[in-house]
Amino acid sequence: MRVKRSIHARKKRRATLALTKGYRGEANSGYRRAKEALMKADAYAYRDRRNRKRDFRRLWITRINAAAREQGMSYSQLMHGLSKADVQLDRKVLADIAVRDPETFRRFAELAREASAA
Repeated sequence: MRVKRSIHARKKRRATLALTKGYRGEANSGYRRAKEALMKADAYAYRDRRNRKRDFRRLWITRINAAAREQGMSYSQLMHGLSKADVQLDRKVLADIAVRDPETFRRFAELAREASAA
């Protein structure tokens, strides 16, 4: 028995071309190039959803380190002191406090310093 695919094939190609709208060159008009570009874009998107988590963690650590240095201690000393003082703040919140509210961050640094010394 013969299967006629023209409707489904056209529908699939139209969907691919709709997803690649805005791509450069033939990647938005030629089906083969569009399909390749879409596969590559999906691979990058998958990879970079994981890399984004890495990048933000690096940014938060950099911000916390800069604020800690202003208080006369390093990032590792601050985090060690906070863990000893049993302060349950993640790096995202701590970086936000460092940027938006330096006075509160100074108090956290003092708390960390006292806990390390004890």
